[in-house]
Amino acid sequence: MSELMSSQAVALPRPNYRTTALIIASAMFMEQLDSTVLATALPTMARYFDVSPSHMSVALTSYILSLAVLIPASGHIADRFGARTVFSLAIVVFTASSILCAQAPSLPWLVVARLLQGAGGAMMIPVGRLVLLRSVDRADLVSAMGWFLVPGLIGPILGPPIGGLIVTYLDWRWIFYINVPIGVLGIALASFFIQNTRSTTRQPFDVVGFALSGVSLACLLFGFETTSRGVGESCVALALIGAGLFSGAAYIAYARLPRALPPILDLSLMRIRTFRVSVLAGSLSRITQGAQPFLLPLMMQLTFDMSAAQSGLLTFATACGSMMMKAAAAPILRRFGFRSALIWNGILSSALYAVCAAFRPNWPHWSLFVVLAICGFSMSLQFTAYNTVAYDDVPAERTAAANSFYTTFQQLMLSFGICTGALALTVSRSFSGHVQASVGDFSTSFLIVTAISLLAAPVCLGYARNAGAAMSGHKRKDEELEMESAT
Repeated sequence: MSELMSSQAVALPRPNYRTTALIIASAMFMEQLDSTVLATALPTMARYFDVSPSHMSVALTSYILSLAVLIPASGHIADRFGARTVFSLAIVVFTASSILCAQAPSLPWLVVARLLQGAGGAMMIPVGRLVLLRSVDRADLVSAMGWFLVPGLIGPILGPPIGGLIVTYLDWRWIFYINVPIGVLGIALASFFIQNTRSTTRQPFDVVGFALSGVSLACLLFGFETTSRGVGESCVALALIGAGLFSGAAYIAYARLPRALPPILDLSLMRIRTFRVSVLAGSLSRITQGAQPFLLPLMMQLTFDMSAAQSGLLTFATACGSMMMKAAAAPILRRFGFRSALIWNGILSSALYAVCAAFRPNWPHWSLFVVLAICGFSMSLQFTAYNTVAYDDVPAERTAAANSFYTTFQQLMLSFGICTGALALTVSRSFSGHVQASVGDFSTSFLIVTAISLLAAPVCLGYARNAGAAMSGHKRKDEELEMESAT
């Protein structure tokens, strides 16, 4: 009898990937809700802290800075202490630091609290994605990523209108307090449904590599963020950027040294063709994606005379378009393949975001909504494809390292996007001689950041024509003819 029960226990199927994806995505929901709510509230918070609205970009970049510095260690920490333990503790840190953000009496306090909040976020999403990558067959990965991203997209949908309503009718501090019940729910779900998986072999932690990469990323991000303020701190900014480049070069030299210790960021992954192209092209596209949610609410509230609630209701159109795309991603990639879809959709999405430069206060609100919804649809398809095909040729034993590497650059480029948008706005305002940014200054900023993302299209030519075919199910015409002739 016991043998029968034992055999039945072994035969039990593993949990459905949809269930795992949705539970992990509850953390993404909280993170995305927090970031989009904050973006809408920045002008109101700038008045409270008595600083320029462009200076509030540090509230966004400080969080992403913490992500970029700590994400490389996420795979090692999850393997050492267990995925569920790290995932649950990350939610605790994120929730507790949200309370500290709400209590901030000054901008420096808020920045420190956001750095701590980013430390929690650095473990939540990468560890969750690692669990998903390890538990899903490659043929199901496109669908799994879609399920994983759906709750995360609900956050951006709800974020702008909720943020607008909170800062219009309540106090801005509530944009952080709303994370508390979501965090408690996420901890409960993780405790019941996420397995505490860990690596069977323990690798020593690359302390030197972690320090060098962390210093490089921190200096570069804060250097570009300081440059974007345009307040006479050019010497400090140049010193930070120089230190970042020097420590980055030192890390590259260190990572290439022959040794048994695996590097914190494995540069040899860039030899894998699909991974390399996804990192490079995706980085260019994410600069636009990072700048857009920073620039749009500022433009609508500062130059269109909209309330925070009005701008929030309009900017959530981007997330609505992203949500609509999820059902269409798999059929589109199956029909056209990753390479063609990323090239042509990359051009389309850049052109659509360039249309934002033509927005004017007299445009009907419905027209703004439609343009932004189409932008969200196109750009979401782009990132779903990047995030999936990147792992096509990565060996299973290197998935954790690839996930840490890819997610680090993903967050880094989003932060650079915010810095680029803020810098473009500051430079345009300085050349035009405006005390406050005008509509034309925002138009210039949109054109600059979208021109950068347009460069991703020729980079995508580096994909093989059959890249990700096992994931998308795409077959070229010559393959279809061969199959027909064979039958």
